[in-house]
Amino acid sequence: MAGAKRVAVIDYGMGNLHSVASALRQVGSDDVQITSDAKVILNADRVIFPGVGAIRDCMAEIRRLQFDRVVREVVDSGKPLLAICVGMQALMQRSEENGGVDCIGLLPGQVKFFGEPLHDANGVKLKVPHMGWNQVHQAIDHPLWHDIEQDSRFYFVHSYYVHCETAAAVAATAEYGVQIHASLASGNLFAVQFHPEKSSVAGLQLLKNFLHWDGRH
Repeated sequence: MAGAKRVAVIDYGMGNLHSVASALRQVGSDDVQITSDAKVILNADRVIFPGVGAIRDCMAEIRRLQFDRVVREVVDSGKPLLAICVGMQALMQRSEENGGVDCIGLLPGQVKFFGEPLHDANGVKLKVPHMGWNQVHQAIDHPLWHDIEQDSRFYFVHSYYVHCETAAAVAATAEYGVQIHASLASGNLFAVQFHPEKSSVAGLQLLKNFLHWDGRH
């Protein structure tokens, strides 16, 4: 791909790292590195902050490896950062999971439990975790939505959802018993609750858009 850039996928032992890297290569990146080296992350042109699992374990590793500081430095540098799933949740102020866990606090808001029992608008009981395909409604015009149709379906796996306190930062929503803030955008930071690497054509397009994004809204 013309003007190829180095992409660092942050490795703190809690993410679908190889599937993310494979999807990035599929859409045109020939320089993707899965790394736990802060210097490599900070020297990359673009950074992906993934995550799966319990937030307490994730935040413990993030803090042990000082990735909370590294992620802040990436954001301050202006280079594009894409956070995925628990990576997105870790950017918030606090999560209700595991009895309550303080997160990095880059974005204002909370991570909340869906609740039991959970029902859709027609009264049908919904299972937790929210697992599978769901429509994502774009709330803003953003370069990462380029060539992705409104209400495209993406793949989710999560028991807790993000509620951002800054309405202008909500880039997309989804419905699963409650309204989910499915994507957030703030400057050079873009975050998604769903897994683009598992989301077929729309997910690959989002990753392709990320490779071409200069970090500006």
